[in-house]
Amino acid sequence: MGLEVFWFVIVALLWTGYFVLEGFDFGVGMLAPIVGTDDVDRRVAINTIGPLWDGNEVWVITAGAAMFAAFPDWYATMFSGFYVALVLVLVVLILRGVAFEFRSKSPNTRWRGTWDVILAVCSALAPFLWGVALANLVRGVPIDEAGNFTGTFFTLLNPYALAAGVTLTLLCAFHGASYLGLRTDGEVRRRAERIALRLGLLTAVVTLLFGVWTHVVAGRGVLPGPAPVLSLLLLFAAAVLVRDERFGWAFTATSVAIALTVATFFVDLYPNVMVSSTDEAYNLTVAGAAAGSYSLTVMTIVAVVFLPVVLLYQGWTYWVFRARVTRADLEGVRTPLDALDRRAPAGGAPDGGGPDAPTSGVSPSPAD
Repeated sequence: MGLEVFWFVIVALLWTGYFVLEGFDFGVGMLAPIVGTDDVDRRVAINTIGPLWDGNEVWVITAGAAMFAAFPDWYATMFSGFYVALVLVLVVLILRGVAFEFRSKSPNTRWRGTWDVILAVCSALAPFLWGVALANLVRGVPIDEAGNFTGTFFTLLNPYALAAGVTLTLLCAFHGASYLGLRTDGEVRRRAERIALRLGLLTAVVTLLFGVWTHVVAGRGVLPGPAPVLSLLLLFAAAVLVRDERFGWAFTATSVAIALTVATFFVDLYPNVMVSSTDEAYNLTVAGAAAGSYSLTVMTIVAVVFLPVVLLYQGWTYWVFRARVTRADLEGVRTPLDALDRRAPAGGAPDGGGPDAPTSGVSPSPAD
């Protein structure tokens, strides 16, 4: 396997990791106003991802950087052709981050309700827009002989790409519901369980149909490959596991289902990185769009040294914040200052065992 193929696999893995990790916090953001009937319950839901969501976004930055360095022609054509769509994604991600930070700045009910709505809408729009962008890589967009995109923003809004957006949004919502079952208890957990049971069958069927459509679009026939069928089985299994309150295994099943769905995009895309709907001869290929061998060699050395360090650090973060978040952790805490007060006893020394201690999985900022 040449370095070009190696880096295509790395880019695919980075995008897959992004949707597996960011997928559940997109889902939690969408569902927080639904599983939380009052402010404390909504904060319980949001605090399950409070210490994790910004770390998850590192994956999309790394994926973009890897595309820029390893496949500069792919990066140039995609980011110029999908410019409006990607700016919308950026705006949505920024507003989502602002919602996390700003909702805790005032105890006013209307203030927090407004930011909860913004959080839910942006959390749904982000996977939808990413799905539209990825689907157009496989379906093909108008690219001329020089590698320039000759379409418009509306060229991207075709039925197949919109179906990809809906599929990815449903997957993230189901993934988030199973995660909430794993990290919460009480009424929030029971509401998340009911939502997961309702989403399970719908998400499984839609994912299989979309997998079949992807194979047809990629010219690989009507019969789905093993990935869409396995995704279907995993999503059914996840719904059964949620019903039996085995949320850890359910979350594992939805994680693998999302990974298989995103990986299918890249399997069907190879050996191209972008398909031209103008002429097949104008397709951008892995070999044709790759950087020089010296650049790829240096990047490979850097990745081999630093990628395990990053993975270990992120794994440690998940381990530290692994405990359930409950109402008892947050009741009486309306601002970050309240959370700090509860963490320190009268003598001023850190409590260490209080309800907002890090081992409880609760972070006083931003969600408190």
